[in-house]
Amino acid sequence: MGFFSRLATVIKSNLNDLISSAEDPEKMLDQILVEMREQLIEAKKQLAVAIADEKKLERQHKSTADEAQSWEKKAMLAVRAGDDNLAKEALRRQKEIAGLAEQSKEQWQRQAHSVAQLKDALRALNNKIEEAGRKKGVLIARKRRAEAMKSIQNTMSGLNDQSAFEAFDRMEQKITQAEAEADAATEMNQEFQGDMLKQKFEALEGDAGADEALAELKRKMGLSAPEPTAAVATRVEAADEAETGEMAELEAALEDLKVREGKL
Repeated sequence: MGFFSRLATVIKSNLNDLISSAEDPEKMLDQILVEMREQLIEAKKQLAVAIADEKKLERQHKSTADEAQSWEKKAMLAVRAGDDNLAKEALRRQKEIAGLAEQSKEQWQRQAHSVAQLKDALRALNNKIEEAGRKKGVLIARKRRAEAMKSIQNTMSGLNDQSAFEAFDRMEQKITQAEAEADAATEMNQEFQGDMLKQKFEALEGDAGADEALAELKRKMGLSAPEPTAAVATRVEAADEAETGEMAELEAALEDLKVREGKL
């Protein structure tokens, strides 16, 4: 586990250096992942060495255990041959080698336990790196969103300047005034251009003509009774008399004007 402790220290140190010196978060995240994957490759190499040591200790234990068993068989063979002294020598060697076998077994078991822990730690580190790779996209999206919000806030803070809104208000007032002046000019041109008296009479005649056309249409459709001929004649005579009276008044006014000018 000492190796992974050193590995964690190295990764943490590299991360702190990257974070303190990085200007672009995206490049920083990419570099962090590169560093972590490089450390993962190194950790796998160290794990492979540890596994090889475990296998070596396992073979040593089996070999020593087989040798101890072999000396026990030799002691049994000496006993059958009636040579107790040789049997005792074989048993002493068997005991010595059996002790070595037990020691090698303990070393092998400790190494196997360490390898199992290293494998678990390596799997956890690999999962963390894969998770970091997945989170990178999320972090980059959050960073870009933060930049966009910052840009919007900067723009909004610039718009909060009252002078900008006041300029829009003044421009709106000027446009409103210009529209009012244009409407007034149009109205004045319509009121005072040409013979106003003639225009009024033309408007009245147009209305009268429209009324007569409407009345005629209603008569054709059977919606109103036809107007008696006498009534029409009476209305025409009244109109002629009014026009004759108006002409007489205009001539009298004209004669009076000439008399005043003669006196002057």
